[in-house]
Amino acid sequence: MRFNRLDLNLLVGLDILLSEKSITRAARRLSLSQSATSGVLARLREYFSDELLMPVGRNLILTPLAASLADPVRKVLLQIQATVDIRPEFDPLTAVRGFRILASDYISTVVLGDLATLLATAAPNITLDILSMSASPTDLLERVEADLIILPRKYMSEVHPVQVLFEETYTCIAWTGNTLIDDELTMAQYMSLGHVSSRFGAAIVSFEEWFMKVSGYDRRIEVTTTNFASIPHFVIGTNRIATMHTRLAKSLSRYYPIRLLPPPLDIPAVEMCMQWNQVLDNDPSHLWFRSMLMDTVSAGPYATISPVRAPIAMARSADRFQA
Repeated sequence: MRFNRLDLNLLVGLDILLSEKSITRAARRLSLSQSATSGVLARLREYFSDELLMPVGRNLILTPLAASLADPVRKVLLQIQATVDIRPEFDPLTAVRGFRILASDYISTVVLGDLATLLATAAPNITLDILSMSASPTDLLERVEADLIILPRKYMSEVHPVQVLFEETYTCIAWTGNTLIDDELTMAQYMSLGHVSSRFGAAIVSFEEWFMKVSGYDRRIEVTTTNFASIPHFVIGTNRIATMHTRLAKSLSRYYPIRLLPPPLDIPAVEMCMQWNQVLDNDPSHLWFRSMLMDTVSAGPYATISPVRAPIAMARSADRFQA
């Protein structure tokens, strides 16, 4: 099909070429040979009278025109996909569908495990693919390579729908054999003891690292991990302490010899949110899945903090806190 002399099938190739900036990788995604993919690029160059991708050393970079086309082309294709994929009815008992969720191991432990249990009976043919944290989580959302991202509000995009799942507080943990701490953790102890923290690359740091930095506290970090659930391993058998999400700390305390202690300083609660690309906003299967996620949070074992049920508009500000 042609529109204004452009073969619309080429838009898919254009989107992938601009995204990958590589004929080899684009060919793999298009299921074409490299020569056929080069032919696609040649036709696009002829239509736009522009190189689109220019070689610089061993890499290809976007021309200014190509850079200006990337977002509009992606949005057009996503809107087409949403239009043809949407179904007037959704029956979870018979539907066959997969949902891709970007979330930390903390969310997997306190929410998604329970969700998977509910889906086993409510929607036996629905599958979950839990994606690991990335430096640019909203990029996956923009490309609809993730159905949902579940993160603190700070990391949410300003242009897509957001819904608060729950508010989370923070708790300190210590090994039950730690003889330096009584029933309460003092500020002096908190600052003098070694700490275990988590970091997810340079772009995403754990809450306590960010909060302590902006508050002017210089703790002694002795161990840094790349996930939350492993933190007790580096606390047990030592006098180290850690500051963790309360729900996760409660969950792990059932399996590890750790004590839960109130932090000696006022740490603000954080809003944990889910976000999805706006093209999926009215998709029946997506609406159902989001409601199941909210129900899971409401019925969970640590649901003493009431989840927020109503969708909200995005309002980023400097006083929001991250996990």
